[in-house]
Amino acid sequence: MDWHIGCSGFYYRHWKNTFYPEGLAQKRWFEFYAGQFRTLELNVTFYRFPQLSMLRTWYEKAPAEFRFALKAPKAITHFKQFHGTVDMITSFYDTIRNGLQEKLGPVLFQFPPRFHYDEERLARVLAQLDPSFSNVLEFRHPGWWQEDVYSRLRERGVSFCGMSHPELPDEPVVTGPVVYYRFHGVPDVYRSSYSDAQLRNLPMRLIQNRKSGKHGVILTMTRQWQLFPTQSPYCNFRLSTERLINRATEAALTVGLFYSVSAAAASFT
Repeated sequence: MDWHIGCSGFYYRHWKNTFYPEGLAQKRWFEFYAGQFRTLELNVTFYRFPQLSMLRTWYEKAPAEFRFALKAPKAITHFKQFHGTVDMITSFYDTIRNGLQEKLGPVLFQFPPRFHYDEERLARVLAQLDPSFSNVLEFRHPGWWQEDVYSRLRERGVSFCGMSHPELPDEPVVTGPVVYYRFHGVPDVYRSSYSDAQLRNLPMRLIQNRKSGKHGVILTMTRQWQLFPTQSPYCNFRLSTERLINRATEAALTVGLFYSVSAAAASFT
């Protein structure tokens, strides 16, 4: 079980002089980030279609073992909701494959809360996913948490995104080759940090819920730590991440599984 821990985005001005050292030029922010973590969830692709030149620049700057998880454009998931999007999705797949090559990790399709469960909707989505990619679906309506959905995703090798969210189930669900879990903040989305007690059981739950075989685990923390004016965002995130890494390590050792955690991510000073 291969663990990848990272952030959703890296270009936040709130991180200046906190996570990013004082005096570090913004053009070097990604380089610094990639020296601390080996995974990045690119959310810029959610807001606009990615440019090949931009992806190739990140590819060149990232270490060999680095992996990018990309959010699909909201034009696909929110506006069109997979209606008439075959060409758009194909173009998106081609661009990210050519731009990031072997450093491309999972592709995350995040849907809005109004996108409730419907058999036709699920069929429409699955029919347009390229199975040669590691596809992950993140739903924000509770109606998707049901066995019929899990079964359909398992048949297609598509991962169901788990999450820590105050209004949705937090149980990890394993349906594809990648276990993907996002921390949004509980009880306040994008505002709450995570205590050691909240993080303690997640790695073991992920391992216990896995099916046969080896899975990659992607854990991303959204930007809640930037909203604490009296607390260092870097320290808040650093502590949460260190705890998560420690729990992942303990859980893997407990059940005798192979694991790997970025050495840089575990060596904050």
